[in-house]
Formats: sequence, C-alpha cells, structure tokens
Amino acid sequence: MNRKHFLASLAAASALLPPFKVLAKTVQTENSSFKTPQYLKSGDNIGITSPAGFITVDEIQPAVLQMQSWGFNISVGSTIGKRDFTFGGTDEERIADLQEMLDNDNIKAIMCARGGYGLVRIIDRLDFSKFKKNPKWIIGFSDVTVLHCHLAKNYGIASIHSKMCNSFPSNWATAEPIQIETILSIKNSLLGQQMTYNAPPNNNNRPGRTNGILVGGNLSIIETLSGSSSDLDTKGKLLFIEDTGEYLYSIDRMLWNLKRSGKLKNLAGLIIGGFKVKPDDEGEEFGKTVYEIVIEKIKEYDYPVAFDFPVGHQRNNFALRCGLNHTLDVTNAGSVLTV
Repeated sequence: MNRKHFLASLAAASALLPPFKVLAKTVQTENSSFKTPQYLKSGDNIGITSPAGFITVDEIQPAVLQMQSWGFNISVGSTIGKRDFTFGGTDEERIADLQEMLDNDNIKAIMCARGGYGLVRIIDRLDFSKFKKNPKWIIGFSDVTVLHCHLAKNYGIASIHSKMCNSFPSNWATAEPIQIETILSIKNSLLGQQMTYNAPPNNNNRPGRTNGILVGGNLSIIETLSGSSSDLDTKGKLLFIEDTGEYLYSIDRMLWNLKRSGKLKNLAGLIIGGFKVKPDDEGEEFGKTVYEIVIEKIKEYDYPVAFDFPVGHQRNNFALRCGLNHTLDVTNAGSVLTV
C-alpha cells in the first residue's frame, strides 16, 4: 500500500471512530509492587520479533506502517521471515533474536509478531539480568502469556497483553471501527494513558467493586505453567482469562487445575474474556456452558466476577497492562475496568 494513501486513510478512519474512554493522563502506580517500564515518546524504537510461530515480512507491514504513523521507529528482528516448520526460526534463532532485543538499550518496547506455539521451549534459556534493571514493555497475547506470567512471577515487571502484528488491518479505510479501536488501545497503553474498559451486563456476573494488580492471559497457558518457574501468583490479584479452540471439558479441566492449585481462592476479582469453544463430539456432550463451568469453581468465593469482557481471540481484544493496579466495578448495568 502507498504510504501517503495509508496515512490519509488512517486519519479519515480515526475521525469516524466512536470515542474510546481514554484520558490523556499518565497512570499512577505508586501502590503497585510491580516495576513499570518507561512509557514511550515520539522517536522511541519498537522491536518486532517472532518468538513463537512464523510470520512473513509482508505480513507485518501493516503493523510497521501503523506504529511508524504514531511516531515510533521500528526495528525488525532477524526471526521475521524465518521458518522452522511451525516456528519463527529454530529455538536458537528465536532465543538470539529476543535476547538481542531484551538487551538492546535503544529498543524501548518489544512487539511479538504473532502467537502460535514456542515460547515455553525457550523461556528458561533467556537471560533477563539486564532487562530487569532497565525493563521495557513486552507486547502480545495467546502464547505470549508465557512471557507475561514469567515476568510477573520472577521479576514483578509490568507488560502489555494485546493484539500483535498479525491482527493489524491491512486497509484502515475499510477496517471495522472495533479493529481500529483495539489497535489504538496499544498506542494508548504505550503512552501511559488512563483507560476505561466496558463490558455489557450479564446475568451471571457477580456485582461488586474491587481493585488490585491485573494479571492473566490465556487459560491453557496459565494452566500449563502451573508448578513451573513461570507459575502465576494470583493471590490478591485481579485475574483475567480467555481461550480459543478448546472443548468444554478441557475448559472445565483447566479451571479445576486453577481451583485445586489455589489460584481462584484469594482473588480480588475475576474477569472472563472471550471463549471460542469447539463443538462437542456427538454423543460426548459435556452438558455445561462456559458460564456454568466458571460459576461452579468459584461459588464458595465472594469476589466480583465480570463475564464477556473485551479481551481474547476476538476482534474486541483491547490492550491491558498486566502488573498495574486496576479498579473493577461490576453492576447490573455492566462491568467497568479502569486503570
């Protein structure tokens, strides 16, 4: 796409967007025990790497152009365009690329190009000794939940759970408003703006108002990390979960793991994002909905619960800053999360 036409289309599309409730105010995190990386400014450098699945140079171009239009410089990592079967290069190549970006002082944020599978294969071979002294924003979701959990557990460093390069629309003039709105939430998060997220009312919600450090991500990843050095600590936290492509019995099994390992016991609150469920095999129907599966696991607890939150493998997947204090307000009118 012609760059001039691209930027003109972006400006026109942005003007038509419904207002996303964002205030131009830097978030205060004095009550947080997490370290917050520096927020970005114009001219800062964002690195793009592929620590999980493979992606081509052409496929990341919409994201590159978009982030450049925000005033950022882009460094494309050596794994972009590489492929080792399903991976974005061999384990060694993916380690080297991500390690270089973790250590490079000129890179202020790291955007993971896509999810898939692969981070759990390399997480224990990465050296975070320099990164933890001068943390930077790591951006992504799905398989990148490995990184979010590892940073939270071992270093108490905040990170951004959000869409990645493979989710940026190639033509902003024809993109749906929700696509653009969610992509712009990445920019707002990187700039440190105060944000408000709204979810519709749901009869399964548990009303209440609470606050705490936000943690979470993909349910299957969180469950897989249980008992490892990346195991997520949820005590006193606001936990959000989402998943895709799982059978109902698998969701039930994973939530039993979270319950039995104590991850659901002492939460400040629970946020349920999108769950795209595989249809049951004929004759093997599970007999419960996602709502019923969740409620069964948390019925003995009394913290607020918000269903149908706009996060997950879906178009309304807004950027969330893990490791920052958030306030969750669940009422009969819906749910509101603010940071």
